[in-house]
Amino acid sequence: MKLSKFPYLVQSEILDHMRHSDLFWLSFVSKNMKKLIKSSQITRFKYISHIVYDDPMLNKRLVYIPFKNIPENIMRIVEETKNGFKKKSETVHFQLNVSGKVIDFRVTKQYNLPEACFHPNDKESAIESIHNYFLDLFGDTVECQWIANYPDDFIPRLHNLSLCISVGHSYISIEEMEALETFFASSPVLKHIRLETYTSELFSPESKFYQAESIDLIQHSNTVPTFLRHFQGRQAVFRCSKCDILDLMEFLNRWRSGEGSRKLEYLKIILLSNDIALNEVLNVNGVKHIDATKTPPRHTFPKVLKPVFFRITDPITSHSYIVRDTDNRVASVSIREDTLRFGVWKETEEEFLRMVK
Repeated sequence: MKLSKFPYLVQSEILDHMRHSDLFWLSFVSKNMKKLIKSSQITRFKYISHIVYDDPMLNKRLVYIPFKNIPENIMRIVEETKNGFKKKSETVHFQLNVSGKVIDFRVTKQYNLPEACFHPNDKESAIESIHNYFLDLFGDTVECQWIANYPDDFIPRLHNLSLCISVGHSYISIEEMEALETFFASSPVLKHIRLETYTSELFSPESKFYQAESIDLIQHSNTVPTFLRHFQGRQAVFRCSKCDILDLMEFLNRWRSGEGSRKLEYLKIILLSNDIALNEVLNVNGVKHIDATKTPPRHTFPKVLKPVFFRITDPITSHSYIVRDTDNRVASVSIREDTLRFGVWKETEEEFLRMVK
């Protein structure tokens, strides 16, 4: 069946019912086919939140489009010598011109998903070509997330590419912290950072570490006040062995006054030791309480780093809240056992209270 034989509306209807991954591969058939896909799917492609270059497993990096229920896998990216490429059995091989660069592909019976294969020396240009093709097809405003382990994985510097890094091992020395600081300074603002450290100090107040949109931090020294004072991002999960209740109270007071954390959407602090009376946080001036007989609204936010599952922040349903003086915005405050959750609403106090049932 030749798609070109049908009227444009029929062609569009057929393409509307195809998966994004199938449209991607179909676009290589011809320039006219790619043009048809781009023109007929403009509205649909606008709903692509982002494309993920996932953390590599066994030297294979999965590329997929995350959707609400299940991700749509597009391809795998594989670094491999030519000899290794040719030795694979039960494999279908083909070549495609990707943004002006000819790249080898294969499909194995094991995965039944096309794999882009290239020599390690060609990885930078090959990945750039694949990335540019995504932007050309799906739109140059679509965000792409590159998930990597620092310092082991290759990290490209490309247009519309956000970095999500996990520091590869738990014990970070002072020297490694300094190297990490240099990496942050030379990088664009990161989308997500995961870090565990035993050092008694975090980064300098001017560090771009605090500008990351999302941070998952495990800290075995009391750096809570430093982190809470300087974090400028949207979401943070902080696990700490040591913490002073006064530091948490200071954070609530600073947020309420509008002095800090202006972009904050969600904060979760987990105490790894149980010798702190977290409930005392609710005694800070300005904490308000909803009547115990009523049901408060449920706070959630889409995660900055969206895994395949658990794509929203942990729900907060709390009778306690505070109001920011500068704009009357509300934040729910929840204390449960060893965990403090703090969720900022878009609503003002009046709008928030109308959602109470």
